[in-house]
Amino acid sequence: MEAIELNALVRKETGKGPARRLRSAGLIPAVFYGPGTESIPLSVNSADLLKLMKGRQENVFIKLIINDGSKKRKKLEKLSIMKELQTEPVSRRFFHADFYEISMDHKLTFEVPIHFKGNPVGVGNGGDFQHVKRELKVSCIPTKLPEFIEVDISSLDVGDHLKVSDIQISEDMTILDSKEAVIASVSAPKVTIAAVEPVEEEEETSAEPEVIGRKSAKSESGKD
Repeated sequence: MEAIELNALVRKETGKGPARRLRSAGLIPAVFYGPGTESIPLSVNSADLLKLMKGRQENVFIKLIINDGSKKRKKLEKLSIMKELQTEPVSRRFFHADFYEISMDHKLTFEVPIHFKGNPVGVGNGGDFQHVKRELKVSCIPTKLPEFIEVDISSLDVGDHLKVSDIQISEDMTILDSKEAVIASVSAPKVTIAAVEPVEEEEETSAEPEVIGRKSAKSESGKD
């Protein structure tokens, strides 16, 4: 992956007041740090950073050209990735940037997007395709980092699911997600049961049973 150059200037002042002044001037407070490297407070041009990040994947290699404002010292060139980019919640303007130093021969952990290929056969059979994971956490050296991992889902039928363990990747990379984690699945369509209104039963009017009384016969006594 090619590294993109970005000019940066060492900040002489830190704190909220100087940071506000930088932002009003079209600059963004930033910091550069890494393992075994002393952190350097920086400022970068907001428009330059926007141009660099626009339309690109998360894992962008950035070659920082660091100028400390002195003509006597040579500009520093540091290879980095964007570790964190803070934005203002309302305006969505850049607020602060963290650059992390990388080495091309040391493994790092990256989040790599998943690109699904094909149309699941289960969708044609009435199933619903569901994205469960959209990226994988992998460990590799920066030179072996892909822009995305392509996953073929065309064979997924209703009831099938794709796990991390089903993904085939280069030997140069190690997937750090659980092997049992589900990436995608095709579920059976939900059956909607129409509500049936209860039918009122007609009241049966049962006739009262006819009571037939037995008349007691009185024996009529004859005259003597």
